[in-house]
Amino acid sequence: MGMTMTQKILARHAGVPSVQAGDLIEARLDLVMGNDITGPVAINEFEKAGFTKVFDREKIALVMDHFTPNKDIKSAQQCKQCREFSAKHDIAHFFDVGEVGVEHALLPELGMVGPGEAVIGADSHTCTYGALGAFSTGVGSTDMACGMACGKLWFKVPSAIKFVLTGKPQKWVGGKDVILTIIGMIGVDGALYKSMEFTGEGLSHLTVEDRLCMANMAIEAGGKNGIFEVDDVTRAYLHGRYKKEYEAVTADPDAVYDAVYEIDLSSIEPVVALPHLPENVKPVRDTDSRTIDQVIIGSCTNGRIEDMRAAAAVLRGRRVKKGVRCIIIPATQAVYRQAMDEGLFTVFLDAGCAISTPTCGPCLGGYMGILAEGERAIATTNRNFVGRMGHPASEVILAGPAVAAASAVLGRIAQPSDLEV
Repeated sequence: MGMTMTQKILARHAGVPSVQAGDLIEARLDLVMGNDITGPVAINEFEKAGFTKVFDREKIALVMDHFTPNKDIKSAQQCKQCREFSAKHDIAHFFDVGEVGVEHALLPELGMVGPGEAVIGADSHTCTYGALGAFSTGVGSTDMACGMACGKLWFKVPSAIKFVLTGKPQKWVGGKDVILTIIGMIGVDGALYKSMEFTGEGLSHLTVEDRLCMANMAIEAGGKNGIFEVDDVTRAYLHGRYKKEYEAVTADPDAVYDAVYEIDLSSIEPVVALPHLPENVKPVRDTDSRTIDQVIIGSCTNGRIEDMRAAAAVLRGRRVKKGVRCIIIPATQAVYRQAMDEGLFTVFLDAGCAISTPTCGPCLGGYMGILAEGERAIATTNRNFVGRMGHPASEVILAGPAVAAASAVLGRIAQPSDLEV
């Protein structure tokens, strides 16, 4: 029986010739990641279990991105605990204020993840790295503690759904529109504990930024992981960035899938996900004119330079509507600098936007953009659950950066015609 991409990676890391869906395996890990929320819990479990050293100081990353710069005493204490643990164990990849970025944008940017690897992170959106042909998945903090100590973890091998992408996306359609369209089609539990595997000639028309966004949101369909076939686009991104030798995997011709979907990228149009689930997807042309109070452009889905450029293209020469708050959050220090060097910050400031240092901040209702009772936001984040960004009686609408930017100007959900300046 043939294997999927994910199954091949897991078999390789378990040291066995083959695996199939449902197998329980112990696989070695190439990277273990945590942040300033999940890291302290893992550290507590690590120490409570009596572990005295990490399995490999080069294969652990602690990224202080959720509440930094610290918003209160508790967040400061959590970062201090991670800082002290990293110093004690000489962790090579500890990222603090001034060099930090949103974890799922930072690690690919730095070349820390790549094809064929097995990566875990104590954050549900760790599935992002599948954009580069890795098996990567979110785990709990206890599993992170085990991973830091042992360099191995137990997995149940997932079955898979195959998405064959064809065609070329229309203007203003990006990875966010593609993955929201898919989630709207299969539902938030449509890929429950399955690998979402992306292939097809349409991949050549998706940038790595598109793919990172799509793999990131595999979890919003219930997926164990999302993974993209490695192609020339992937290899160009990795060149000069990823320093290790790698062997990319492809699925066997006789690999078994629970379902196969063919997605024509040219048929996808700009969409939004209305409250309160990522599956509540509608084309923007079919939405009503409900008003908004805030726009967030950033996060681990849409905080990269491509997203900054898309937002600036819409905002150039325009002003954010009076009464609307528009907050721009570059995902990493490098994106921040590049956006500044390209003059995008001038566009944002002239439009009346606020620009933040890299942080997860408002995405999880942490800080830097909390919603009050009855307020509504359009955000390029990945979740729009009840109370996700603030008060339980607030609302979040998910969108790509172009639609979000145009909506900030109009004070309502933008229509396709509104994207053209």
